[in-house]
Amino acid sequence: MSPEHEIQRPWSRSERRLPRAVVRPLREFLRYEASGGLVLLAAALAALIWANTDVASYEDLFGTEIDLRLGGLSYGVDLRFLINDGLMTFFFLLIGLEVKRELTVGELASRRAASLPLFAAIGGLAVPALIYAAVTAGGEGAGGWGIPIATDTAFALGVLALLSRRAPPALTALLLGVAVIDDVGAMAVMSIFYSHGGERVYLLAALACAVAAAAMNRLHVRHLLPYIAAGSACWCFTLAAGVHPTVVGVLFGLLTPSRPFQPRMGVAREAALVADEILEGRDTREADAKPWRRLVYLTREAISPLNRIEHALHPWTAMAVVPVFALANAGIVLDGASVEAAAGSAVTLGVILGLVVGKPLGLLLGAWVAVSLGLSRRPVGVSWPHIAGLGGLAGIGFTISLFVTQLAFEGGELLEAAKVGILAGSLLAALVGAVLLLIAHRRAHPRGVRPGPA
Repeated sequence: MSPEHEIQRPWSRSERRLPRAVVRPLREFLRYEASGGLVLLAAALAALIWANTDVASYEDLFGTEIDLRLGGLSYGVDLRFLINDGLMTFFFLLIGLEVKRELTVGELASRRAASLPLFAAIGGLAVPALIYAAVTAGGEGAGGWGIPIATDTAFALGVLALLSRRAPPALTALLLGVAVIDDVGAMAVMSIFYSHGGERVYLLAALACAVAAAAMNRLHVRHLLPYIAAGSACWCFTLAAGVHPTVVGVLFGLLTPSRPFQPRMGVAREAALVADEILEGRDTREADAKPWRRLVYLTREAISPLNRIEHALHPWTAMAVVPVFALANAGIVLDGASVEAAAGSAVTLGVILGLVVGKPLGLLLGAWVAVSLGLSRRPVGVSWPHIAGLGGLAGIGFTISLFVTQLAFEGGELLEAAKVGILAGSLLAALVGAVLLLIAHRRAHPRGVRPGPA
């Protein structure tokens, strides 16, 4: 075959030594489902080591004051604020996109398919909060009941991916469905219970920005710049109103169209016409690029904005935004005094019990109610022990639990006690979930028993 008929591979996919030995394995790792959880774990461990070896430099870095100026306006913040309130908006935008996808074209698109994860997630939200409230009743940490309700999807999917050979395939879809509804519940709790009341005029201005974005969607405005402007203005107004600005990410994710602008069959016909022109030799001039530009435009329009943005955001949030958040917030000093104080704190105990006991119990109870009422049925190959194990993995509440902690407690001993509870509870929940899934696998496939003939 002549060179003009061959597809030229980029350097990273060539057969040269460096791409073959380093670049391609790295790309495969980044595509692997557990990789985001592994990077997040590495960042959390780095924060712990850093804070326990040189806490002064750790706090000095993330407490660095930054003066934001726009014309005559000035706003003083620290680096941790920019990470927690700024960068994490992109993480919550990704959550909004995932929720929209699941509700429109994914696992939750049909009512019957959504009922099992819906009831399971409701149980997984309510029971941990009730357990925490019972443990901390009357104490000054009672306001942190929203901390153990969250699920860290990256960590949970990562652990499940490591156990994929010992778990039925339908369990991943069920976990995704539960995580999506869990995220919606956690965001609702943050917006309603952990935001300060602010100026009504700013709330109205933020709402006007969201309405403007929705109107641009209806008018089929394609260019990204107007949406960036509307989203940025909405973020600023939401912050000024006293509502945590990361909710803007979820809101704009939900507003993103989940359907392509152009029909795929029409684009396929256009592509066939361009291909016919090339193969028949009618487009031999290099300068005649108009059909190719049109094909590039149509191909882009055949992919939904939701899919394009989600695909672009996912590696950045998984490999950069969330690990940086963990690095800035997981630095807990674990000396004798702090560990002793946390061990005797009702906040720590409430968080641990909420994550380790409340999540599996709540998911199991919610799923049982859905099946008992005839609203849904267990997926093929998924047993009740599997769902209990899934509940254990859902108890890994690391990222969003840390986020809620920052909103619930201003600082001091309560904040540190909650962080210790999150770290310990998430680790124990991962172990409990893994053990329960392994037990479920052994019960479904006992040793020495061979399947009969088909």
